[in-house]
Amino acid sequence: MHLSAAINIMCSLFRNKYRNESSRLNVHDYSSGGKYFITICTQKMIPYFGNILCKQMKMSESGKIAYDFWYELPEHFSFVSLDEFVVMPNHIHGIVIIQSPAAVGTLHATSLQPVPNEFMSYISPKPGSLATVIRSYKSAVSKNVHLIDSDFSWHPRYYDHIIRSDRELDRIRKYIINNPYKWDG
Repeated sequence: MHLSAAINIMCSLFRNKYRNESSRLNVHDYSSGGKYFITICTQKMIPYFGNILCKQMKMSESGKIAYDFWYELPEHFSFVSLDEFVVMPNHIHGIVIIQSPAAVGTLHATSLQPVPNEFMSYISPKPGSLATVIRSYKSAVSKNVHLIDSDFSWHPRYYDHIIRSDRELDRIRKYIINNPYKWDG
């Protein structure tokens, strides 16, 4: 998958303003469990996280923050486990495994109060979903990287691919592991 595919943005009008369409598969419940290949890019593909020297990633302080926060995701989300991941100069690739709520004993509270804006509730990330995890990760990294580089920003979206087989999982693992070796940035 080429990074330009991860950055493809579709827009539509909502209340006479353009908004980004979701790139998520609308028939898939991203909180029900599954394995996902994730790519998160920096804004304008700026290499905030370091550079590749001799086919190895040399992380900047920002890259170390991005690495540490990714590695700590399961500590903050009991329903998340990680597989292979790599921090690259201007993006992150990783495999995130979301376990179904029943598998981890998670109960999602429901409110008996009426929802004031059902549309906003519908389009907001749901508790226990991949979107909630990625939003939290991007926020934590941004907050901490801004302490050393106030210009840092993420691309507003992220790319995900639902991993549907063990063969595909192995292929994606190899892609992630070999990403620094193939870097031509």
